Amino acid sequence: MHARPAPSDDWPEPEDSGDLDTFRYGQDTIREIEVSGAGDVTGRTLLHLRCRSGLDTLSWARHGARHVVGLDSSEAAVEAARELAADLGLGPDRAAFVTAPLYDAAQAVPDPAYDIVHTGAGTLSRLPDLRRWAETAASLVAPGGILHLTEFHPLTGVLDDETGARIVRDHFARDRYEHEQGPDVHPDFDTQAIRHPLGEVVTAVAATGLRVDLLREHDITRFRRFGSLEPRSPSPRRPAGPIRVPLLYTLRATRV
Repeated sequence: MHARPAPSDDWPEPEDSGDLDTFRYGQDTIREIEVSGAGDVTGRTLLHLRCRSGLDTLSWARHGARHVVGLDSSEAAVEAARELAADLGLGPDRAAFVTAPLYDAAQAVPDPAYDIVHTGAGTLSRLPDLRRWAETAASLVAPGGILHLTEFHPLTGVLDDETGARIVRDHFARDRYEHEQGPDVHPDFDTQAIRHPLGEVVTAVAATGLRVDLLREHDITRFRRFGSLEPRSPSPRRPAGPIRVPLLYTLRATRV
């Protein structure tokens, strides 16, 4: 077995850098905020909506999930996830991946319900219909299970792109901004980013009948969104100082 390398400030983000060797050698992509938000996943089933190339999905398996399923609308991403799972010795009984639009997840995934349904950062900003996302995700949560969400804080969308220190956009305007286009283009996603206020997200989840148990804001993020962030890995953050703003948030809701 490969020894797990010690984390360092210049550790690359595997999914963004394309350097999967760090992941294969044991450096997973789940942060402490996600672990604390989802709770102990040992022995539980987990569905990851918009899994991309499967790094976070397989990281949940490393954290003890009994069976993980990743869904993504990109066939190339799903094939990459399957290959990586095979490289790690995780068969379909531990990790399965499905190609389908996110809104069609209930008809595409192998099981009717999961202990944990997870959506990672960067997903909601590409989905124009929050109500439909919430209903789809909630329908797949088993009794006693949870919906777990990590997402970029909507405040980051109103700050200036250079420093992230000045408010330059209207928080209440439903404006959109173009995403950088690349090979990871998803047909069920809008081509522009949408800033969904926290209230809209919580309301959409609560309307499904799930009980919202947790909503936390964090001063770390998934990548160096603003030049003023300290380039720590795996979680860039603001330098110590008198003013900080939330960069990520986590939400957990339970089917009672």
